[in-house]
Amino acid sequence: MKRLLALARRIDGLNEGIGKAAAWLVLVAVLVSTLNALARYTLNIGSNAFLELQWYLYAAVFLLGAAWTLRRNEHIRIDVVVGRFSPRVHAWIDILGGIFFLLPLCALILWAGIPYAIDAIRSGEVSPNAGGLILWPARLMIPVAFFLLLAQAVSEIIKRFAFLAGHIDASEFEKSSHQETAPSLSHDSATAH
Repeated sequence: MKRLLALARRIDGLNEGIGKAAAWLVLVAVLVSTLNALARYTLNIGSNAFLELQWYLYAAVFLLGAAWTLRRNEHIRIDVVVGRFSPRVHAWIDILGGIFFLLPLCALILWAGIPYAIDAIRSGEVSPNAGGLILWPARLMIPVAFFLLLAQAVSEIIKRFAFLAGHIDASEFEKSSHQETAPSLSHDSATAH
């Protein structure tokens, strides 16, 4: 179990780093959007490339941030129902959901997404819009993101089994363990969780 937990921590670290880097792409996208709008309305210069770059950046934020969101246990769930259960029942729900839903979904998207990305790379596919960008970077993000999500799902399943076996505390994967690193707007919002 120690080796599996070490693997889980390496996956956590990888996705934490990628997720934090992807979060900065929001700022880049806002800057590109602002510069594009300023150029369009002040200089009467428009660019499809800038519009598509914004789309790529936002896609990267959501796709590459998904595994980090899972790592932080921040994906939407039915807390009204799940919150009533003990941590052990909650761990089993996460294990079963991961094994029967998340892992197969990631595998299916990888199965469909890898040939899709390879085909775009081989063909040098370019946007049909005038002045548009090459498409393979956006297409490649799909399998990369779902591989990271699949790896994070494996990490989360390992941690849930380790918790059930008494090797780790639930605080290693519950939302409350991340509150000290998440910025809060007020004292009330931090205590509301």
